Amino acid sequence: MSAIGIPGLIVMFLLALLLFGPKKLPQLGRAVGHTLKEFKQATRGLVQDEGADVQPEKKA
Repeated sequence: MSAIGIPGLIVMFLLALLLFGPKKLPQLGRAVGHTLKEFKQATRGLVQDEGADVQPEKKA
């Protein structure tokens, strides 16, 4: 279960709005989105590489 609920998300959004301002907030959101996308692609690549390295052994 998540410890952060709707009120916590609202407070975090308001803090971000106060700290960065309304003009920088969309840019900040885009940057976070791109970062998460790249991280997801990199971890997916690592998992696929690891799966390709493990090959079944041939039994003679």
